Amino acid sequence: MKQVTLQDKQFHALYKKVVNRLNEGASASSAVEKTVRKILDDIRKKGDPALIRYTEKFDRLRLIPSQLRVDERDVKRAYLKVSTALVKSLEYARDRIVAYHEKQKVNGFVIQKDGVYLEQRVHPIERVGLYVPGGRAAYPSSVLMNAIPARLAGVPKPVLCSPTPEGVTSPALLVAADLCGITEIYRVGGAQAIGALCYGTATLPKVDKIVGPGNQYVAMAKRLVYGKVAIDMIAGPSELLIIADDSAHPAYVASDLLSQAEHDEEAVVIFLCPSSTFAKRVEQEMALQQKSLPRKKIIATALAKHGVTFIVPDLEQAIDMANEIAPEHLSIFVKKPFLWLDKIVHAGSVFLGEMTPQSLGDYVAGPSHVLPTGGTARFSSPLSVDDFVRKSSVIAYTEDALRKGGPHLVRIAEAEQLQAHANMVTIRTKTHA
Repeated sequence: MKQVTLQDKQFHALYKKVVNRLNEGASASSAVEKTVRKILDDIRKKGDPALIRYTEKFDRLRLIPSQLRVDERDVKRAYLKVSTALVKSLEYARDRIVAYHEKQKVNGFVIQKDGVYLEQRVHPIERVGLYVPGGRAAYPSSVLMNAIPARLAGVPKPVLCSPTPEGVTSPALLVAADLCGITEIYRVGGAQAIGALCYGTATLPKVDKIVGPGNQYVAMAKRLVYGKVAIDMIAGPSELLIIADDSAHPAYVASDLLSQAEHDEEAVVIFLCPSSTFAKRVEQEMALQQKSLPRKKIIATALAKHGVTFIVPDLEQAIDMANEIAPEHLSIFVKKPFLWLDKIVHAGSVFLGEMTPQSLGDYVAGPSHVLPTGGTARFSSPLSVDDFVRKSSVIAYTEDALRKGGPHLVRIAEAEQLQAHANMVTIRTKTHA
């Protein structure tokens, strides 16, 4: 990781690069967009044959239409391929996620007064596509984090898509889906899966919304289909920002920074610290721990490309910088972390205290780990039950209520030179005069 102090010439340039990281990758996206547009167009025009062709090309898996969907027997067999202990752990995580997201469930409301009836009605989105990555590794945790809010929202027909390179389906992923009540699972991934969910094929149903993270091709596909279907967010590389002072344990800080870097080569790892001496101890711990990690090459690449330690004057500046960076994950390892919580306004998820490793949020704490990245935490929220519902308004007026409120409407409509809008009221009040 690069380490810079406020006095270094490159400090502000590096900081600006971190703040604008969402735009940093834009120049490289034109080639990706061209590729994804072709894939989406092929899926839209040719359906299953194109989906099968791209699955063979990218996942090295030749299928026929009837094999696109995972058979129920495969799900039952999956339980025989995982340990009882893992099933119990997935159930534990499921129950924690349910307990948190149940609190997000919303009901409509009614306002009825003086002849006016107003209501907000809440309906689940009927068809939702849940995308779960499955390239280099399978992620049963992502199944739980996407599926549980959808099920709690009342989505009646959730559909799950996940790639299975060489035809290898993760039994843990299938078990996680079953524990969430997801019965419709397709062994397809990438931009082609997003296209199939958007346009529908003879085998895959067209959905109303697509949620879940993926690689740059999946993210681009979601960006391009937005408007034809709803999406949750455009997820970029995973990122972690840690604020720590010399009261923290350097080994804990190091382990958390390394855990973020092992996601992939594009992972963003940022450390804000008021002590160069402590930062050096963390750096030494990282070097020591990294030697024994199986993904050390990925970690080294991520740290070289997107890892930076900023030595700052004090914790106040660290918090200000963190708010501007707006990270996906923000960890605060200082003496009294709760004292700083109210000052944090831009972060996808906040982890307080060194006994709260960020991986708790990935697996078992409860809140969904599908979070805004690339600084979009300034205006976006984590995946929640709200992402799977739609709201509609109901309005009903009596004649007396129309006569009372109508003149105000007429004046505003005439001020906007929309006479027909005004006439809708006046024609009714004159008729019943």
